[in-house]
Amino acid sequence: MTADEGTGEAEAAHEDSDTGDERARRLAAWTAARRKLSDGPVDGTIAGRLTRLAEEGAEVCDLDGSPDIYGDGIVARLEERTAAALGCEAAAFFPTGTMAQQVALRCWAGLTGNPVVALHPVAHPERHERGALGRLSGLSTVHPTAEPRTPTAEEVRELEEPFGTLMLELPLREAGFVLPSWEELVAVVEAARERDAVVHFDGARLWECAAHFGRTLPEIAALADSVYVSFYKSLGGLSGAALAGPADFVAQTRAWRHRYGGQVFQQWPAALSALVGLERELPRLPGYAAHAKAVAAALREGLAEAGVPWFRIHPAEPHTHQFQVWLPYGADGLTEAGVRQAEEEGTVLFRVWGAPGTPGPPGTAVTEVTVGAPGLRWGPREVRDALYGFLARVPERGRPPGP
Repeated sequence: MTADEGTGEAEAAHEDSDTGDERARRLAAWTAARRKLSDGPVDGTIAGRLTRLAEEGAEVCDLDGSPDIYGDGIVARLEERTAAALGCEAAAFFPTGTMAQQVALRCWAGLTGNPVVALHPVAHPERHERGALGRLSGLSTVHPTAEPRTPTAEEVRELEEPFGTLMLELPLREAGFVLPSWEELVAVVEAARERDAVVHFDGARLWECAAHFGRTLPEIAALADSVYVSFYKSLGGLSGAALAGPADFVAQTRAWRHRYGGQVFQQWPAALSALVGLERELPRLPGYAAHAKAVAAALREGLAEAGVPWFRIHPAEPHTHQFQVWLPYGADGLTEAGVRQAEEEGTVLFRVWGAPGTPGPPGTAVTEVTVGAPGLRWGPREVRDALYGFLARVPERGRPPGP
């Protein structure tokens, strides 16, 4: 149910039903396409991506230096750069965000003496980590709300069970990359403090939130006791994540990183690509977010003009450079239509479609749209033309939504 940046996660979800040939066909079509709204994380060849990393990496790092060993060198430099970008005392690099957040929440449970984490039921640890918080760390979870949004301050105050940590996913991806207002976020954090809880931001995509909040990244991060950020989401890195916060807390996370098997011998490719992302992509994200609003508006106008019987652009005005599109057709047919458009026109508008994660009209499917650097060249006319080309290839086109 995702496009562009989330393609890797969607591909993993489709492994059981896809053949290797089907996946290879999609990747080949997306890679060869000339017009895209965003470069996907798995587009391109190994040789091409190595060449690009060497060229871009030379702009941010002395490539004649020695590789890292167990987290020194370029990895340590990335940690310093990340802490500075977020205005935190320290940061620790992790090979995966899943490991980073499990470590953060485990450390806070030890420090607060309370193993209960309050979080949204569609947050990543609940939806995509196979119950790891309970199985590996003995933590339990409670849900302030099941509504497709960040919990309110009142919901946090009225939560019946005590909790030691409030985890807020910013933006809440499964709900459509939605964010609260700045005032609402401040109030939620204050409500957690009133209950003597610490606050952890699941900021996998925190980099793209500054424009919506009208605040700097350090101002946003300062609300929380700790922050997790991803380097391949939003910034286009190869992999990896970081935990940032007070120096003594980060020191504890380094010890648990080692225990969890995250003390990797060499990580320079991931670290180098992350530094490139911080230097090149981070300053561009506000522009991407602004253009996503124009793309969403053009899609909405085009779908109405095409007479699609039911559709949804969510949020109606995107909060970041990512948003959802819902259509009243089968997911498999929509995915195939996108692949054919890439093969026949060299255009990628949508990628993988799936069943809605939240209730919707029967017979609907949803995808995620990411607007990146290539998408800045798409005006309203280009968006509508690509949309009409896509709809012309949908096998169920013209059928009303229904079972």
